[in-house]
Amino acid sequence: MEWLSTENTIAVLTAVLGLLATVGALWYERRVPRRKRIGYRVQMDTAIGDNVRTGGANARLGLFDETPEMSDATLVLLRVENDGSQSVSDADYTGRAPHGLTAVFSGRTVRGLAVTAPAGADHLMEHFTQGAGLRYEGSTLHIPRVPLNRGQHYKLLVLLTGGPVGGEVIVSGGLQAGEVQPNRSTTLDDKPPVLSRPARLLTVLLTLSVITLATIIVLRDDDPPPIECAKGELTVLGSTAFAPVAEELEEKYEADCPGSDITVSAHGSAAGVRELDDEGKRFTGGGGGRAKGSPPLLTFSDGPKSDGFPRLAETRVAVSVFALVVNDRVRLTNLTLPQVRRLYRGDVRNWEQLGGPDLPVVLVSRGSSSGTRDTLQRRVLAGAFELKASSNDCLSRDDRSVPVTRCELDSTEQVLDAVARIPGAIGYSELRSAEGLDGLHRLRLDGHAATAEDLERSGYPYREIEYAYTYGRPPADSLASGFLAYARGSGLDVIRTHGHLPCATPEGLRVCGDPEG
Repeated sequence: MEWLSTENTIAVLTAVLGLLATVGALWYERRVPRRKRIGYRVQMDTAIGDNVRTGGANARLGLFDETPEMSDATLVLLRVENDGSQSVSDADYTGRAPHGLTAVFSGRTVRGLAVTAPAGADHLMEHFTQGAGLRYEGSTLHIPRVPLNRGQHYKLLVLLTGGPVGGEVIVSGGLQAGEVQPNRSTTLDDKPPVLSRPARLLTVLLTLSVITLATIIVLRDDDPPPIECAKGELTVLGSTAFAPVAEELEEKYEADCPGSDITVSAHGSAAGVRELDDEGKRFTGGGGGRAKGSPPLLTFSDGPKSDGFPRLAETRVAVSVFALVVNDRVRLTNLTLPQVRRLYRGDVRNWEQLGGPDLPVVLVSRGSSSGTRDTLQRRVLAGAFELKASSNDCLSRDDRSVPVTRCELDSTEQVLDAVARIPGAIGYSELRSAEGLDGLHRLRLDGHAATAEDLERSGYPYREIEYAYTYGRPPADSLASGFLAYARGSGLDVIRTHGHLPCATPEGLRVCGDPEG
């Protein structure tokens, strides 16, 4: 009989083995770490006042003895750590509030806080600011969205009054594809314990099941769709610099996920953010009251949105690198930041002033909605704005009140075309778009080449975090959520191919988590 074929027999046996392994997994679930998990535990809870119930005897000296409010004071040392098997980014926290976790000290009032991080993790301290949600009120402490690599931790030393030692301490918060729960210390050197025999057996059974099923799937040439697949329609707005990435991600996602219909319509970061916010308000009935959902829109933005769009939820996707490009007749290969600022202030009218050829300077720029332009102004020009436009065709100076010829164009492609055609022209673009074009070349800044490699060490300034914005948090089964998960998972190679550094990589996580970008 056909159903007794060798292939079907192996599949049935594998299914039985997988069922047994699943039953074992359910029985052993409490000891198996989840994919993403934040654990916490109280490492110290002690009285520092002389009037603390169940606090035991203690001796005080100095400020502890001089301050009346300290008579019933206690100190709690709370350790928060990533004890799962995957890194946790700030985007993995699912709450709508700015903070990521909430610690409640039952029966006691929080009076003060000190935060410490282990050696080598000093960068974590940059997240503990009021702007990131760090605050306390009553018995509640709000903890920011701190990204933690696997095994990384920080400690909170909390000064409390009004309650006994040993009161309940509960830390809560939402974590995408994970959980927050109390844990226990491991061995003295903080290394995970060796797997027990049941754990080893379960691992072997699951591994054999996966290998066997994978072999059957490969032999059948029946590739399943990615886990991020969702059906529906989605429009991707925003950055023209990031548009090549969005377009390739759209093609691959639609090929991998039948039933999805994605349209990329990039007209600039600022324009995309405004359109998303306007459409979100219409979608939710004017933005008043509780949100009724999220429109099928997603916006990529070169850099963070302004504070005027509080309903937009962000996800850090990549670090985009940009480059200054100059016409090939200007044979300079490096400019210092002061020289660049002089150029865009209009102080340099001829390239001879910078050691170049006798050619007038022509500034080819983008419109005010461009994230690439905004990044130049913030990261390279030290917050200064470019001169107003003095030309419509980039060739003749129509406004004589402006010292140099400066024009504004709608897209990166138009900027690159103009710079390549016009002697003495200088412009800017996303890194990979300016690669290998005739008539122009990229400039170094302060001796640093425009590259996404080793950004943490090089300090190349013309770069920015690429944010993805949605109107609120879309449902987990929506196409917007699936597309974002795809970009941060299966689509990492696409992001790298276009010269960007994905945030969902070890180096990218460090750079994307840096307030300076």
